[in-house]
Amino acid sequence: MVVSRRPEPDLLAVAARYAADPAGWPVPLRFHPEHRWYARLAVAADHEVWALSWLPGQGTDLHDHGGSSGAFLVVDGVLTEETVSGGRLRPHRLAAGAGRRFGARHVHVVTNRDDQPAVSVHVYRPALTRMTRYRLVDGLLRVAEVAEAGVAW
Repeated sequence: MVVSRRPEPDLLAVAARYAADPAGWPVPLRFHPEHRWYARLAVAADHEVWALSWLPGQGTDLHDHGGSSGAFLVVDGVLTEETVSGGRLRPHRLAAGAGRRFGARHVHVVTNRDDQPAVSVHVYRPALTRMTRYRLVDGLLRVAEVAEAGVAW
């Protein structure tokens, strides 16, 4: 007997579908003056989708996604993603329409370094249950905190 599995969706393609129709999101897009705003747009058996808004200067800590793989797409504005390479953070500028896929061990910082607001769509597989925040000390990642879903966000 042959059991066929449905192929897993391309997470960047899922992000692109949501990015194409912000008016169809189940929550209205907002901007918060003190920190980035985020809302879960959808949850499926194998992934979840989030929208984030970023005013100039807003960003994340250095973090992972608790073993989830993912992708994100910049809907509007410009975001800078920094990843660790050679013991230091290396920036990558992502303008509207640009995105990236990442694996379960990906660690990064995302920041709006531009002078205009930005919006992005993020997709995770499986759904986020925890995120680890890090410090980069002498070129090495050190755990600063483990945040649990439903408690820290």
